[in-house]
Amino acid sequence: MSTDLQGLAQLLVLSLDPRQNKQAELAILQEEKKSAFSVSLLQIVAVEAYGDTARLASALYFKNFIKRNWTDEEGNYKLPENEVKAIKQELIGLMISVPSSIQYQLGDAIGVIADSDFWERWDTLVDDLVSRLTPDNPTTNNGVLQVAHSIFKRWRPLYRSDELFTEINHVLGKLGPAFLSLLDSTNRLIDQNKSNKLVLKQLFSTLNLIMKLLYDLSVQDLPPIFEDNLPALTSLLHKYLTYDNPLLHTDREDEAGSLEFVKSGIFEVLGLYVQKYEDVFGPHVEQFVGSSWNLLTTVGPETKYDILISKALQFLTSVTRVSQHAQGFSSATIMSQVVEKVILPNLSLRDSDMELFEDEPIEFIRRDLEGSDNDTRRRAATDFLRQLMAQFEKMVTEVVFRYIDHYLLEYSQNPRSNWKSKDTAVYLYSSIAAKGTVTASQGVKNTNDYVNVIEFFQTNIASDLVAGADVEPILRVDAIKYLYTFRSQMTKLQWRDAFPLLVKHLGSADYVVYSYAAIAVERILALTNDAHQPIISQADVKSLSKELLEHLFQLIEKDPAPEKLQENEFLMRCVMRVLVVIRDGVVPITDNVLSHFIQITELISKNPSNPRFYYYHFEALGALIRFAAPSQPEKLEEGLYSPFGDILQNEVQEFVPYVFQLFAALLEANPSGTLSEYYKSLIQPVLSPELWGPKGNVPALVRLLSSIIPRGVLDIVENNQIEAILGIFQQLVTTKTNETYGFELLECIISNFSPEILKNYYPTILQILLTRLQNSKTETFSLRFVRFYHLVSAKDDKGLGADFFINIAEQIQLGVFAPLYLTIILPDTQKLARPLDRKTAVISLTKTLADSTAFVEKYNLKGWGFTCEALLKLLENPPVPAATDDVIVDQDADDMSFGVGFTQLTTIRAQIRDQWPQITDVKRWVGEYLRSADTKHRGRIAGFIKERLSPEARQALLMYMQT
Repeated sequence: MSTDLQGLAQLLVLSLDPRQNKQAELAILQEEKKSAFSVSLLQIVAVEAYGDTARLASALYFKNFIKRNWTDEEGNYKLPENEVKAIKQELIGLMISVPSSIQYQLGDAIGVIADSDFWERWDTLVDDLVSRLTPDNPTTNNGVLQVAHSIFKRWRPLYRSDELFTEINHVLGKLGPAFLSLLDSTNRLIDQNKSNKLVLKQLFSTLNLIMKLLYDLSVQDLPPIFEDNLPALTSLLHKYLTYDNPLLHTDREDEAGSLEFVKSGIFEVLGLYVQKYEDVFGPHVEQFVGSSWNLLTTVGPETKYDILISKALQFLTSVTRVSQHAQGFSSATIMSQVVEKVILPNLSLRDSDMELFEDEPIEFIRRDLEGSDNDTRRRAATDFLRQLMAQFEKMVTEVVFRYIDHYLLEYSQNPRSNWKSKDTAVYLYSSIAAKGTVTASQGVKNTNDYVNVIEFFQTNIASDLVAGADVEPILRVDAIKYLYTFRSQMTKLQWRDAFPLLVKHLGSADYVVYSYAAIAVERILALTNDAHQPIISQADVKSLSKELLEHLFQLIEKDPAPEKLQENEFLMRCVMRVLVVIRDGVVPITDNVLSHFIQITELISKNPSNPRFYYYHFEALGALIRFAAPSQPEKLEEGLYSPFGDILQNEVQEFVPYVFQLFAALLEANPSGTLSEYYKSLIQPVLSPELWGPKGNVPALVRLLSSIIPRGVLDIVENNQIEAILGIFQQLVTTKTNETYGFELLECIISNFSPEILKNYYPTILQILLTRLQNSKTETFSLRFVRFYHLVSAKDDKGLGADFFINIAEQIQLGVFAPLYLTIILPDTQKLARPLDRKTAVISLTKTLADSTAFVEKYNLKGWGFTCEALLKLLENPPVPAATDDVIVDQDADDMSFGVGFTQLTTIRAQIRDQWPQITDVKRWVGEYLRSADTKHRGRIAGFIKERLSPEARQALLMYMQT
């Protein structure tokens, strides 16, 4: 059936409307089933008559469709071959011809295809790109370069490998000469069109893309063709680093233009070359240092130059890491000039910073936070100063202290008017006081040998923390941030005095002040000493937790609009931390805390817009469940049924994996309870194949199903749902991506359903596993199979055991067990790493030696001896029962990818369950079990030991049995 392009275009437009997107998306899913759907999307993108909105929506949908449907995990195409061929034929030319907003979406799609196909299955791509480059058409060239950058930028984070360099050499062999030729022709055209504003802007867009591609092509190693042409290349880089033309200036102070972008790109390339290729680039560095100095001392404070200034400072930071280049800054006179003309202008607050502070406070915080990835002048200047200090610590400290003292004196003469001077002084001091990396968990761990951060705080900063609203908000933020930055330098006793002051500032009327207070409170609550003991104890927090949490919730809920409520993730992170610290101290205030969580969940589910906020929201809710649900499970279950049910019913996809995890945690908190009617009604939807489609759902669904099964065995059997569950196991275990989850579900099934119930299914289960072992075994699959075998083998008291497994295997194929046991099970048993897995293996092998009929009658010659040797090898490093792990390990949301895959909630991370908790000393248990078996079997074990073991093995086993 052919696609109605006009109708599809209308649906794509409606999919962008929050009021109609659900129905539109369902209709588009039906369109997906038609042949050549992806090509239809490209046809809409190509035709201007459909309008910009439809074309952009089509490009966006095409990108996401390709992400889902290009290849399976084995690398096989999921689309028909003719459709794949058509996409590759059309995509490059289309991307070159469409507007830049659409190019970005198509570029991402090309990147996905390249990850799979380039270069072996798309070996014509580079030739195609090179053939489209022209000496005089910047519009076409920009499209080609955008395509190239979308593919080659993926080299930036990759580790070196032979395969990677083969690919890079393939590209350079075809693109290298054409790339340098394009750079040369673009340079000539810029000279020829220096008075033509329109053409000049297009050419600088070309030059900007050339700089990005120059970085891509050089990021892994310096290409020989670039090294051979390095003098000419550096000459052009220097020309455009110092280039100016009023036609390229922008009118607005906050709007960077193509000139700034090109120069920023040049600085990125220069920084790379200094860091990685100093041996050949070193002779050229000096001219760029001089040009950087001129730029830094002449460019104004306007925000449009922020990225350029940051990149220039980052380049100088890279230069000063090289000792021989750093010597240019080694005198106190030069250092004074650096501080005065470069550092201070970029550290001092500007009017634009204050406008951001007042008008967009959350953006001010995100830019200002230590460790954020924003290119701010302050951060870049701080990094440069710290690098200079790493080279000349004493001299830099002395020079900078002259300016610190000057600004503090200036402030003291008129505090109300000169508060910016103190801000500069505090920022300067913080910049030189910190030494080494500032960590997210501990802040500054090492400080400058020539400063005393506690003394400086007590003398110059503490008063701002105490005075409260009488002090300028920025100075209060500086005081809070100082404590936040140097938190590891303070003793527990000092924190006892300082912590209440931080909490007090949560009551500030100023957004940035109370947000920074929340940031600092959260990090201090997470702070531990060298013995891993908390600096702020649970008892200290528990006494004020009710008021503290209530105030944080009021700040979060101040504006009930969904997008505003979830704007400030720092407040919700603080809520989470308080709950983690007070643990079961939340029980008396559960009602109030739960009601706030329900209200927030209902509001943000209408329009999820800040992944970091709702991640911390669900982590905090997980903490409440973890610590309050064991004592009052019904209250939490009944309170959360409605908001969680609405999320599932309305398919709020961003929240669904979180909800499944939280449902599972609620069930696990009350393992002895029966399934409520609500959970019973949830089983059938959970088993529906559609729900298992999104990758992010799978781990959470396995966790939920594994939590339902122990409490719902009778209901599942009564409703004939076992086959559906086993169908999910089969679907998962046959794919490399989900094989681990398949085994987790299988282990839950065999641990909870009796062999009698499953007897008709075991041959099929084992057949599925053996087929995977034979056709597409992975290391992970093999180890999980061995773990599964030992679990079955160890459960002989539950009607399973080694003989049970052998009987099932022999039903499938006569004689299959012996090679399976000798080539996979025994060798890979020694690879098991987790203590509980090794413990299960010890129990399994011991019971096999003691009680298996097959190992007496069928495998009696070698099997028993090999099994004993494997057991003895395990006992050389006996598994030690894991201590109860009650520590919640932080995940930093800045390091996480949201919107794709699965995000684990750490506050409710599934606990590993020991199925044999009564066995604490495995060596003693092995000896006792074998002695008992020997008595039961009238000396059979002793006879086998004498007949079938080497002298060394015999002595070792008898030692265990005699202990």
